[in-house]
Amino acid sequence: MRRVLLLSAYRSDSHAYWADWLQREIDNVDWHVLELPGRHFAWRIRGNPLSWLDALPAEQPDLLLATSMVDLATLKGLQPHLASVPSLLYFHENQFAYPLSDDQVRSVEPAMVQIYAGLSADRLLFNSAFNRDSYLDGVERLLERMPDHVPRDISRRLREKSSVLPVGIDPIEPAGDKDRRLVLWNHRWEYDKRPELFADAMIELAVQGLGFRLALLGARGRNPVPALERLRLELSDRIVADGFLQKDEYRSIVSRAGIVVSTAAHEFQGLSMLEAVSAGAEPVVPDALCYPEQYPSRYRYAANDSGDLVRQLRETLSDETSRAPDVAPWSSQSLRQRWRSVLLRPTPDADRDRRREAGG
Repeated sequence: MRRVLLLSAYRSDSHAYWADWLQREIDNVDWHVLELPGRHFAWRIRGNPLSWLDALPAEQPDLLLATSMVDLATLKGLQPHLASVPSLLYFHENQFAYPLSDDQVRSVEPAMVQIYAGLSADRLLFNSAFNRDSYLDGVERLLERMPDHVPRDISRRLREKSSVLPVGIDPIEPAGDKDRRLVLWNHRWEYDKRPELFADAMIELAVQGLGFRLALLGARGRNPVPALERLRLELSDRIVADGFLQKDEYRSIVSRAGIVVSTAAHEFQGLSMLEAVSAGAEPVVPDALCYPEQYPSRYRYAANDSGDLVRQLRETLSDETSRAPDVAPWSSQSLRQRWRSVLLRPTPDADRDRRREAGG
């Protein structure tokens, strides 16, 4: 059985889902998993090798699988027994395409961590082509700013060992009592998902006299979210669900939704959108980010265009004949074997040992 050391430096959202999904779906693997809580981002991305200084197992694994939040280059330097272990770096996101809030200041540190980690890994895996391409483009742009002594072809070296391998979703069975006019929001209520754009559009559609209902799901912080407060105030009679729900209740509501909306400023794979679409909800998404890889153009509106978002929603609400697209390629069933092939692929040393044992 192959020993895989999985390192995730920021257990939250898609990172947590991915780690749990792999352990559940991929058998014939002896998993050793180390994760750090998803908080204190700046400390996590730079400090994880120190946090794990005395925590890593002494036994050498057959494969090292780390998320792109892991400072892999430093970790290998501090843990010499891992330096020669084949390593995969998995990108849920990249720091070059991650938008900043008004309270944040752009630092070169997280981006440099992901460059060094990429160079020190044997293979880079991305959950979407958008993620891969924005990472490689970001590397080029950052190195153009480096004043001198810049190595050539860094982006090319990284691209040559990069491939796309999404996280699998568990499809949700559509409900028998599906509500064609139930509009679903199932994202975090934070700046990078731009909930204010969603609120503006739904309020405008109500002013225009369109009939719909709202399911307002997704995590929200301790502080009031202005966009959510506006929806509660102005469209209270249309809200049928409002909260961060447990899994079974969440999937029940998602199974009934007829439309699911994204107004994200960043999305590298969009697991919650894929789940909702698997349940038969029609997506309304910006024509940007990872979405062109997943949804035909008729489901996309011009990014950053609130007027086009309203138009797209109005047409979707008015068209009783349209249907959700097929997202089966992103299901666990479709992706399980691809992940198995990557994780169980023999290393050169293992191949040589087997040939020696067979007398070859």
